[in-house]
Amino acid sequence: MNRRRIFLQGTAAAFALSAVPPSLMAAERYQRLKVPVPQEAEGRIEVIEFFHYGCPHCRNFHPLLQAWKKKLPEDVAFRAVPAIWGNEQLRGLARLYYALERSGTLEGLENDIFKAVQDDKRPIFDADGVRAWLEGRDVDVDLVMETYESFAVQGLVQRADQIARAYRIQGVPTMAVGGRYTTSATLTGSHAATLEVVDELIARVRGKA
Repeated sequence: MNRRRIFLQGTAAAFALSAVPPSLMAAERYQRLKVPVPQEAEGRIEVIEFFHYGCPHCRNFHPLLQAWKKKLPEDVAFRAVPAIWGNEQLRGLARLYYALERSGTLEGLENDIFKAVQDDKRPIFDADGVRAWLEGRDVDVDLVMETYESFAVQGLVQRADQIARAYRIQGVPTMAVGGRYTTSATLTGSHAATLEVVDELIARVRGKA
């Protein structure tokens, strides 16, 4: 079985839960974690988006999320965490995400990554594939690749997997708030409604601080 097919099958399994009709899920629009996850943004309310570039739902959610992020209050810290689930191709995409983020070249390229993976079927899961995809783009390719191969990025990828496990993430996109709650379109019915629930959960966490 070739790597592309493995990736596509793994991707389908990864976000299958998010495709379940809301009517089949619990009435609650969010879930409370039985064991809270420690926040890494000290003194602020941490909001995390779990995603991966092979997920069409994440691609559709992305523009709404970007607009929403611009309006976040000062006491809220947002970050995105790539989901991996033991899939080596998702691990490669997570490395690409962190390499671009740490090298300051992520902004403006994420839509291109979604397109490369989902439409163009580009194999950007390893160093050779990433370098070939970056060639000709307005980025410092050597800097990105040096960052891609760094121990720092390897550590971030490992940490991302640990965080997703701590939150027991089973589908993407999923939003986590304050180390206490998770929500997604599976529960809320739409991506827009998910962000409304996130706002409500931020207020809830703030009120308990």
